[in-house]
Amino acid sequence: MRLSPLLLAAALVLGGLSAPAQAQASAKGPSAPAHASAKGPSAPAQAQASAKGPVGWDVYRRLDRLPELPVGVQTKQFSSFDRTGDNNDGFEGTYSCLSTTEQGCVIAEHTGAGEVQAIWFTRDGGDVSRTGRITVELDGRKVVDASLQDLVDGKLGAPFAYPLVGNADQSSGGVYVEVPMPFTRSMRITTEHNPLFHHVSYRTFADAEGVSTFDPADKAQDVIDRLKAGGDPKPAVPGARSQDAAIRLAPGQSVRVARTQGAGLLSAIKLKLPQAEQVLPETEADEGRAFGRNGSSEFTVKIDPANDGVRLTRRIDPAIGRQVAKVLVDGQQVAQWPPSRLGAAGMWAEEVVDLPASATKGKSQITIKNVFASSDLDYNEFTYWVDSAGKRTDTVDVGDAADEAAHHYTIVAQTWQGERTFAFPMDQPQLAKIRTAQEILQGLRLRITFDGRRTVDSPAGEFFGSGHAMLPVKSLMYAVDAATSTLSAWWPMPYRTGATVELFNDSGRTIEGRATVTSANRPVSGNVGYFRTQSRAGGTTPGTSWPFLRVSGAQGKFVGISHTMRGPTNRNYLEGDERVYVDGSRTPQIHGTGTEDFYQAGWYFNRETFSTPFHGNTAHLAPATGCPAENDCTGAYRLMIGDAVPFAGSLTFDIEHGWTNDVEGVYSSTAYWYGSDRSATAQTDSLTVGDPASERQHGYTGQGEVTTLESAFEGDFRNPVTLRATQRVTQAPVTFRLTIDRNNQGVELRRTSDQSVAGQHAEVTVNGRRLADWVQPLGNRTRRWLEDVYQIPAGVTRGQREITVQLAPKTPWSAASYTAWSLR
Repeated sequence: MRLSPLLLAAALVLGGLSAPAQAQASAKGPSAPAHASAKGPSAPAQAQASAKGPVGWDVYRRLDRLPELPVGVQTKQFSSFDRTGDNNDGFEGTYSCLSTTEQGCVIAEHTGAGEVQAIWFTRDGGDVSRTGRITVELDGRKVVDASLQDLVDGKLGAPFAYPLVGNADQSSGGVYVEVPMPFTRSMRITTEHNPLFHHVSYRTFADAEGVSTFDPADKAQDVIDRLKAGGDPKPAVPGARSQDAAIRLAPGQSVRVARTQGAGLLSAIKLKLPQAEQVLPETEADEGRAFGRNGSSEFTVKIDPANDGVRLTRRIDPAIGRQVAKVLVDGQQVAQWPPSRLGAAGMWAEEVVDLPASATKGKSQITIKNVFASSDLDYNEFTYWVDSAGKRTDTVDVGDAADEAAHHYTIVAQTWQGERTFAFPMDQPQLAKIRTAQEILQGLRLRITFDGRRTVDSPAGEFFGSGHAMLPVKSLMYAVDAATSTLSAWWPMPYRTGATVELFNDSGRTIEGRATVTSANRPVSGNVGYFRTQSRAGGTTPGTSWPFLRVSGAQGKFVGISHTMRGPTNRNYLEGDERVYVDGSRTPQIHGTGTEDFYQAGWYFNRETFSTPFHGNTAHLAPATGCPAENDCTGAYRLMIGDAVPFAGSLTFDIEHGWTNDVEGVYSSTAYWYGSDRSATAQTDSLTVGDPASERQHGYTGQGEVTTLESAFEGDFRNPVTLRATQRVTQAPVTFRLTIDRNNQGVELRRTSDQSVAGQHAEVTVNGRRLADWVQPLGNRTRRWLEDVYQIPAGVTRGQREITVQLAPKTPWSAASYTAWSLR
């Protein structure tokens, strides 16, 4: 029987085909190497390609394979983070360039096989035109060489089209590229000018089997259309059936809404919660300007000569506190704007000043001048309303060129010009509906058990991407249709003996609605993990990062986060950086530049809320729109699909709250991940460089004076991990032996080194086979210790009990230790 493409896809992910059939199907798939014969690659090539999981466009075309746990794959990130651990993450561009060339600022570089997955920038409020051109070179070929602003505006055309790329209006202050770009030998990304804030997330592979270099001529229109359409993005699963159940839960009650038996896959979960209504605040877009110290604005307005004074009202952005300006009428100071009250970001506020009759009575027109006196930053203005003799006599629309000309508007020492879309306060009935929705979304818990073990226990709203209120979400793996109070999720969730889906009411009110769960019976085999969540809620702890996911003794991969935040109205809690530590490494593989930057936005989400397939800012509430008094509420999510973070034994994924965990807040988060119940790595040997006994035991040969270094690793500013150890720095050849597990699926060679000299580079030979060079472009003169990993493919190590490593440095090469981690 010949399987249809959909049947073939489902059978492959669930292990329904025999090994020979899988091999043949893999050879025909899009990830097969270009040089493969018509009969497919050799058996080792098949094994390696399968171990990586989907590559290139298959990342989005084969979302049914998301539960697979890859081997020989790491996810890493280059970013502009402050190397001292403080908060200068791009403001001055100090750490933005790994190096500079004739082309400009190198921001990412790798030697070996891999895939660029997520690129993000911001500067100048989200306008990245001053960064100039961006060049992406893969395997020695320029696949992108264009204006960065044009790229993110979609002007290059498919495959660089929304939602695979987005500008600051589409991503609220940041710009991004989510086009998967594989490479087999090398990658380098350069910008013409220092880009200030950026990150580049990429995957590295132990070998290039099954990888083809990205071709920008492949428009991937099917992927773009699928992402735009929304709904379940996975290939259809034949034989799927749905179980539907009514929900009526008193406080403290639980109900089972679906149960399956045998091996299979949960493919969709839908909840309809009509009591949790959508309530949207009224918003208005308005253009405006701001001026700073030694600045002013001036304009002419009409008034009624019969006035007994004039009232001037100004619309402002209250996120800038204590704005004070002197008011002059026809050149004479007559009043002063009172210090503006610091208000919630994203909310309009109005300030009033009364102009005395002595300066206005009998006049039909006056010229008003506002002169900067003081402010936390600058003085902003969007609209002025003029009332005299009991009626509205004029309006000045700042930012509108025609209206400014009509009122002879001028400004001195301008600091900002742009448009804001902010909300107005809600009335009490609306606020009551918001609170009801919050109680339901935060109090109703979704619980899922696979093969007798509960792996999901999360608040329903946050699980579906909207923890603060019933607000629209349209992500790749879940969505909220707020207009119908319907929440849907499409994570593929395999099981071997059965699954149970339950709802528990932890709120104080009875909850009613309906639940629909879709599943299909299918055999499951291979390296597939259970779908899991890790949910936390509570106050942040000073000096300690907020944990998204902490796992030990398991293999898995992190695929996303839904994050519900509450903090001060100045939103400084958003200064926190994310950091990701994999398999016990003391150096984070991912070190970000700010919370909204992690969600691929910018400047505290300086546009409207938004939702893309990969990331979103779903909620921004103030006290007047449903956030508790004196607080700012933000909801955000990020799905890491192509840039999922695999781990073989442990993962710590944290995020700071504030610059250095110094801003208090109340957080809730739900991390999505797939995992097994066993570790897939073990440390099998370790060489301490500079220790005579260890060097003799491992046959170490190499020159370089033995020195002692005491320094810190990158990461936590307040609680750095420090190390005092011996090391050698050499440009002479180095050789050593390490014991490995004979039944390995590859080996990760971890080096502890001094990165005070950036750009270390060595040629690598293992067991007589020349491999890709070991190139580490990072450098840090403040926190000098670095742990980096070189991936040795299974084709070199499988069946061996020992490896002999030869390094031929091409630059000064530092090492304090080498550790072998055998993958299994």
